[in-house]
Amino acid sequence: MKSHDIWKNIHVERAQLADTLSTLTPEQWSTSSWCQGWDVRKVVGHVVAASEQTFPNFYKELIGAGFKFNVFTDRGADAVATASPEQLVARLRARTNTTNHPPAPVMAMLGEIVVHGDDIRRPLQLVHRSPDEALVAVADSWKNSNLLIGAKRRIAGLSLRATDIAWSHGDGPLVQGPLQSLVLAMTGRQGSHVDLSGEGLALLASRP
Repeated sequence: MKSHDIWKNIHVERAQLADTLSTLTPEQWSTSSWCQGWDVRKVVGHVVAASEQTFPNFYKELIGAGFKFNVFTDRGADAVATASPEQLVARLRARTNTTNHPPAPVMAMLGEIVVHGDDIRRPLQLVHRSPDEALVAVADSWKNSNLLIGAKRRIAGLSLRATDIAWSHGDGPLVQGPLQSLVLAMTGRQGSHVDLSGEGLALLASRP
């Protein structure tokens, strides 16, 4: 997927997430997300922080965190999450036509908004499906990468097959289901396993 098309999908996903967030109650903002240890508000803080990030600021904050990426992301999410829900929605909407990003592949930004969007929606029983082209691009990017999320390690020795679109990867015991749920499973979101089946699912579930 070309950079222009990646950004198009990122901007659509951000706008749709902002629409979702604008409808949430205070209780929903405080609900535990699928991002371990974070509530919905903190995940939104992280998404907004990433969408506002620049190269110089990224390195400044990473140095301040002692080059510990988990500390860096946690601090960034906490700092932004102090804003009100209305402010968070407005700040996310302001990032539906910008192309700044941290020093990472633009595809990583698409994967982030797709997965974190479901980190927020799924615990709230809210349904959203990203476009096929976005899901295929993210799945193809992560299937051979261990960068940060360890997807390649998690799915090693397994055969993944989408049941709603023509996409498959790997050899070995089968894990099948909707591609969006497979993408989430690749990142370790075990809540997505309820949508999956196959003899390889138990092995996938055993890998954190």
